[in-house]
Amino acid sequence: MPRKLPAAKWLKTIRCWADNSIRGVRHPFYASFKVTNRCQFTCSFCNIWKMDKSDLDTEVMIRILRNLGRSSVLMVSFEGGEPLLRKDILQLLQEARRQPFYVMFTTSQKTILKYPWGVYAPYIDFLEISIDEGHKNLELFDTLPDMCSLGMDVTVQTVVRDQDLPQMEAKVAASLRAGARILLMPAVELEQAIHAYPPFQRFEAEVRRLKKEYPATIITPNGYFRRVRLKRGGCQPDSLVINADATLAYPCRPREDHGMRMDQVDLTEYLASPQAKEARKVMSGCERQCGWYQYFATPAFSSIRDFPDAISPYVHSFFGLGRSASRRAAMAAQSAKR
Repeated sequence: MPRKLPAAKWLKTIRCWADNSIRGVRHPFYASFKVTNRCQFTCSFCNIWKMDKSDLDTEVMIRILRNLGRSSVLMVSFEGGEPLLRKDILQLLQEARRQPFYVMFTTSQKTILKYPWGVYAPYIDFLEISIDEGHKNLELFDTLPDMCSLGMDVTVQTVVRDQDLPQMEAKVAASLRAGARILLMPAVELEQAIHAYPPFQRFEAEVRRLKKEYPATIITPNGYFRRVRLKRGGCQPDSLVINADATLAYPCRPREDHGMRMDQVDLTEYLASPQAKEARKVMSGCERQCGWYQYFATPAFSSIRDFPDAISPYVHSFFGLGRSASRRAAMAAQSAKR
């Protein structure tokens, strides 16, 4: 289960949220840390495996984690590439655990059960396992019960292309049976990658339908869809991406921005600078509406309008609400397949 963060951290979060509400978004609450570009997959909708494969030294990585710890960031997600390919991953998790933020870990490793999760789990609050046709690792659904028994909060992350839309419900049902949640997100358009973005209206309609059938399982917030439909200003800089070369992708990862180095410049000071302010203007004026999940979904958790729906799956799970109905739906789906 997720740990308790210090009260001082929550007070800082409230102050930053209030400041964002009054003066415009400046303080981030979520950070995606690309700890490596190395990956065992070459997914057609992804471009990270085409980037430089050199890993940063452990000392540089630790400086970045401490920089994030001094900031308003409330959750840091270890991503890649494949984080499990770093030999110092345990050391990095231990350092992250010392910081006042939640630790998420994202993996798509086919041999996931061969890793020492009993050692890693005490340092991880949330585990996300990427499973989809693009990764060609659907067999990982069979490992979910084992992964869910390790004390981490487990979510399946599924990238959806047009041809994958009919299979979404089976993935939701499999996640529910194992005791995991699931994040359904579209394959966004990236440079040097095959554009496989599904028809947005069909994707939205199916996700909304499934959320009614499985209310405690799907964590994709409705606010995500509303923000993607906005002509501009749908995504917000209340989440960050740190590239594997230590540069901050600010304001945007799909644009392949490479700004200040996170091991050399204090993040909070940079975000208050004129350069960062200009970068935020670029984001607010962007009409690309690429659908990058992190940028369009994270604001739902800090929006008064969207927060109840965004937090609903976690509340349902905590209190056991909606689980019986969802399990009946999963069993019905399984029976129908037979």
